[in-house]
Amino acid sequence: MFKNIIIIILIFVFVAAFLSLSKNSNAPKTESVGLGEMVTKIKSGEVKSIEVSGDELLIELNNGEKIKTTKEPNESLSTLLKNYEVSADKLSKVSVAIKEESSLGYWLNTVLPFVLPFILIFGFIFLLSRQAQNMSNRALSFGQTDTLDSNKKSAEKKERIVFKDVAGNKEAKEELQEVVEFLRNPKKFSELGAKIPKGVLLVGPPGTGKTLMAKAVSGEAGVPFFHVSGSEFVEMFVGVGASRVRSLFQKAKKNAPCIVFIDELDAIGRQRGGGLGGAHDEREQTLNQILVEMDGFETNSGVIVLSATNRPDILDVALLRPGRFDRRVVLSLPDIAERLEILKIHALNKPLNKEVDLKKVADRTPGFSGADLANLMNEAAILTARKNHKKISLADIFESIEKVMLGPKRKSRSLIEQEKLVTAYHEAGHALVAHKSPKSDPVQKVSIISRGQAGGYTLKMPELDRHMHTKSEFLAELAVLLAGHAVEKEIFGEVTTGAQSDLRQATKLARSMIVEYGMSEKTAPRTFGEREELIYLGREFGEQKDYSEKTSELIDSEINQILTGAYGNACDIINGNKEVLKQIVDKLMEKETLEKEEFEEIVGKKI
Repeated sequence: MFKNIIIIILIFVFVAAFLSLSKNSNAPKTESVGLGEMVTKIKSGEVKSIEVSGDELLIELNNGEKIKTTKEPNESLSTLLKNYEVSADKLSKVSVAIKEESSLGYWLNTVLPFVLPFILIFGFIFLLSRQAQNMSNRALSFGQTDTLDSNKKSAEKKERIVFKDVAGNKEAKEELQEVVEFLRNPKKFSELGAKIPKGVLLVGPPGTGKTLMAKAVSGEAGVPFFHVSGSEFVEMFVGVGASRVRSLFQKAKKNAPCIVFIDELDAIGRQRGGGLGGAHDEREQTLNQILVEMDGFETNSGVIVLSATNRPDILDVALLRPGRFDRRVVLSLPDIAERLEILKIHALNKPLNKEVDLKKVADRTPGFSGADLANLMNEAAILTARKNHKKISLADIFESIEKVMLGPKRKSRSLIEQEKLVTAYHEAGHALVAHKSPKSDPVQKVSIISRGQAGGYTLKMPELDRHMHTKSEFLAELAVLLAGHAVEKEIFGEVTTGAQSDLRQATKLARSMIVEYGMSEKTAPRTFGEREELIYLGREFGEQKDYSEKTSELIDSEINQILTGAYGNACDIINGNKEVLKQIVDKLMEKETLEKEEFEEIVGKKI
């Protein structure tokens, strides 16, 4: 409303200025005199002609000079002169001409000043009524998914992505290829009595390419593709989300066969009954509408719903049953071969040095997702640009790996000599115990340069991708984690706060060995405790104890025994290799960073 008022005021000022300028432009640039002076000049015979234009009199004298005056409104010139006793003889020598006012001038000078206020008032009322009507229309269309059409057009305009553009996840591609075949040639399957899947749920950790895989399905199928986010259905007003779901499926049915992709399904698909509002809150009403649309009283043929989530454990069971989401496609973290394929894709538009071997990069990035690898190559390109180099080197990529894992170097953090020595012994202890433990991963790098929250770091990488771990591997990892604490106590006689993170990780791992993996000799082969998510408290978890207090004491005792044993193993390795430990520390104090080759020159090859 404020904006409309400003516009109306500006229009009024513009019109008033226009009228003023037009009036002034039509007026002759002459001297103004009184009526008495004009009559005097007529009686003395100085006036040649008089031009009457409304109430204005333009007078031309015999010497060519022009003057003007104004008579009273609605009074004729003859009456005026008669009142001033101008004789007919004197008047006969003056040429009198009456100028008719134009229609434009009539409107500008007479009618418009009276009509303009009414025009402005009615215009103001019209703008207010139009604004109110727009608000009413928006209120009535509040539950419509207007973004679907724009999302559909934007998906069509973007560069087409197909399965060959997505590296890794071969099994997932095969599952989704069948969906594409259903859309391309439904008759092939209907002849055998097969029905098209109603829903496909893409499940996997963050960054594994769930959304990218959905784009590839749309590119392969060549059918209309609508994409929305789960958060678009959630509103403050009850019923809006359900209305938008109905609008979504109505538009999808008109474009069938088509694909509807709902990203982040867990935003609206959480288990019902956990909210503070009971069964009537907005999110649950939205979920109920999705359940009905996917497999309710009316059949919904020709519309395939693709959804992505990294939290399938919190989705409602009614949403996951066959008939709604018939298929669950798992996208896992890539192995070494898949990481190599992903790196090749992200390296296509980046100039690499001849020395760069992406296989070495894939070896150093276990546990990286596709998004992590894309970020890694981007960070390497940024680092190269900051160095003003033209090509990306292998050292730049390795530097970027550490930046992605641990954070950037903290060059401004300068340690005093004693703290630097403690850090060197701490990291040397980690590296030595890792090297001497047969079940531990090989050491790739040791550094006492601060990164992120770490004062130093020891980088270990497995030679092969492992999906299962043994108890002996966990015990070796515990010894490595506790080695920094052990070497500080052995060399300096007291410990520092630098081992805080190591102790926390070791405690968490030891507890998982007992309560989750059943790796205790004194407890039954079972798990202890059930972790349930408290939905109305967001990400918080509550553990339901399904064991007695006596068992709880036994669990604590077993955790302490495992940690004590691992600590003892670390101390034995440190005490038996103090000379080697001192050599590692001296080299770290000199160079601050040791690569795998330099480290193995001191300790030898790992057995």
